[in-house]
Amino acid sequence: MSKARKTDPRSSALHAADSHDLIRVHGARENNLKDVSIEIPKRRLTVFTGVSGSGKSSLVFDTIAAESQRLINETYSAFVQGFMPTLARPEVDVLDGLTTVISVDQQRMGGDPRSTVGTATDANAMLRILFSRLGTPHIGPPSAYSFNTASVRAAGAITVERGNKKAVKATYQRTGGMCPRCEGRGSVTDLDLGQLYDGSLSLADGAMTIPGYKAGGWNYRLYAESGLVDPEKPIRKYTKRELHAFLHHEPARMKIAGINMTYEGLVPRIQKSMLAKDKESMQPHIREFVERAVTFTVCADCDGTRLSEGARSSKYQRKSIADVCAMEIRDLAEWVRGIAEPSIAPLLTALQQTLDSFVRIGLGYLSLDRPAGTLSGGEAQRVKMIRHLGSSLTDVTYVFDEPTTGLHPHDIQRMNDLLLQLRDKGNTVLVVEHKPEVMAIADHVVDLGPGAGTEGGTVCFEGTVEGLRGTDTVTGRHLDDRAGLKETVRKATGALEVRGASTHNLRGVDVDIPLGVLCVVTGVAGSGKSSLVHGSIPADEGVISVDQAPIRGSRRSNPATYTGLLDPIRKAFAKANGVKPALFSANSEGACPECKGAGVIYTDLAMMAGVATPCEECEGKRFEASVLEHHLGGRDISEVLAMSVTEAEEFFADGEAHTPAAHRVLQRLADVGLGYLSLGQPLTTLSGGERQRLKLATHMAEKGGVYVLDEPTAGLHLADVEHLLGLLDRLVDAGKSVIVVEHHQAVMAHADWIIDLGPGAGHDGGRIVFEGTPADLVAERSTLTGEHLAAYVAA
Repeated sequence: MSKARKTDPRSSALHAADSHDLIRVHGARENNLKDVSIEIPKRRLTVFTGVSGSGKSSLVFDTIAAESQRLINETYSAFVQGFMPTLARPEVDVLDGLTTVISVDQQRMGGDPRSTVGTATDANAMLRILFSRLGTPHIGPPSAYSFNTASVRAAGAITVERGNKKAVKATYQRTGGMCPRCEGRGSVTDLDLGQLYDGSLSLADGAMTIPGYKAGGWNYRLYAESGLVDPEKPIRKYTKRELHAFLHHEPARMKIAGINMTYEGLVPRIQKSMLAKDKESMQPHIREFVERAVTFTVCADCDGTRLSEGARSSKYQRKSIADVCAMEIRDLAEWVRGIAEPSIAPLLTALQQTLDSFVRIGLGYLSLDRPAGTLSGGEAQRVKMIRHLGSSLTDVTYVFDEPTTGLHPHDIQRMNDLLLQLRDKGNTVLVVEHKPEVMAIADHVVDLGPGAGTEGGTVCFEGTVEGLRGTDTVTGRHLDDRAGLKETVRKATGALEVRGASTHNLRGVDVDIPLGVLCVVTGVAGSGKSSLVHGSIPADEGVISVDQAPIRGSRRSNPATYTGLLDPIRKAFAKANGVKPALFSANSEGACPECKGAGVIYTDLAMMAGVATPCEECEGKRFEASVLEHHLGGRDISEVLAMSVTEAEEFFADGEAHTPAAHRVLQRLADVGLGYLSLGQPLTTLSGGERQRLKLATHMAEKGGVYVLDEPTAGLHLADVEHLLGLLDRLVDAGKSVIVVEHHQAVMAHADWIIDLGPGAGHDGGRIVFEGTPADLVAERSTLTGEHLAAYVAA
């Protein structure tokens, strides 16, 4: 029998399996894409760029990533698919060569107080195993160190059919690490009784100041007619027994006003009816009451650590699991590096790799006990990346949404290294990004445009960065834009004095923030910028703080409702057609009866993500058919809500649709660079930067004297940054003071005054390392910001 020969696979001709090296997209029409056809190289880094609203996310997330997810779902059995959302196929003719897509987006991580940086990664789980093996005294398995696991003890009889034995005594016990008082949240809520009632008044005189508890109403009668309290006597004159019956009475069945009712004290009733609900889903007046009446205090039993006494008593090297979770991750990495325990060597190696990933990615200043809901969009995206850095998976397509958001120029190089590391493991990396520093490392660049909204949706360029630089596209023209230092800077008209600021990592900072000028607060990620600005500048009547936090509102909310633009539009439609304004509200009389004005039918799938399908009755237009027969300027209300801000600004400027009140709001939206947004786009679909600019447009009509902005360039194309600088100048020239937390060198160069924090992040930061003009910062080059700004302006 002849011996089998081993051939060198590299010497043979190209194997058929190696020929699939492209992702082919043909005829993509999702959202504003105009029949886009494109070939993307696999196992390479491709950057997608273009102005905001040009179709980047529509191509990368809504077409490529969405179809990959849909195809993966179809591989499951019919039984499993029955529990999964039915994803619609994206509007595209052909999608070929797809691999499994992992989307790493900037959506904030869960706001649940029990979700922390440690629980969002595997770091906490590994530390719990470490302490269960090495901690003394030994208190139990890993669950004994988990603040998400409650201790349970139970005893009883179970019936076993075995011979003559019928009942067997059994006990069950589980040791958890949850603090029993705060239930693993680290803080407890107390009700401010002064916000519930006015003690100087009687119930009959309207003592209760809770929404829905007015004198004469049903909630009032429950107490006034219970016979337990005197409704005519001022509450402050109640006896101890009466006050307890009014505030803390246990639930009890009794006859009130001739009806059998359950009576309970005001405090437990409020806790069940209001405090147990999600604040975001409440009506505005109830949410306002809850925010006023509820105070959060650190749990006295666990001192905010969330852990039971047993979990805190178990220590290794004189540290409890609460102590190590409170350490900065880079310090914790060094502590773990010093542990030499052969019995858990594989665990220590994995934990070390995870902690080192945090440091490499520029998040070494965080601690594992930091609530996940407090991370910025950029920080949340980088925490999600950590799961994938140590992954054994290859030939995966990773999709990133502006991964440099919130990063100082000094940190962008680290992010670039990580993107290249993922690519070099044999993965396809697709990045939606505006920063030239990220485009510079791309193997392939795709530029979409030429404009936003209906003016975008086509591929303007494919190729290398050098090729893009030589084209006449918007991105190509602005790729080498550099904002120069101003020859003269404005002089301050006053100062906000900050003394002894010590929020988070600030070290007793004293600083005078100048007023009447454009002041930029900068520094590396984690240096204390937000702590200084948001923690030290009082949010009084004269201060308008505009951040990137999600806008409160349901999925029915859109730019038209949020800015108040819909009111003058409804009135104009009503006047032109001689009908009521309420007909032109999708939340009122004019709503489609089938979808109740939502435009889509939401199907709740309990434990799975819900599914939205367009309403068949109104075809997604949100209004009933009779409303759409009324026109203004030849358009019905659904067509107006489908317009972009730019189109609507032109529509309401003159002619039959001339509406000055609407035009003023639209001008402000265009001023902040949101001309491409459609008026009816749900607010839940906006990026962090878009949300902030929408808030800024709304606040521009107010009379505040100080504007505080948090990274307003987030999500802005190079061409739009110049537009934003012009807007900031106009605000200052109008007599406003503008304070901007920002990393973008163009904004720094354009500032009148710079406050630089550092020198590093976490406990290495928290100090003022420079105060002065941008020209002085460039001349001195004494800080990391100074060095990068000098390189930017080529000084």
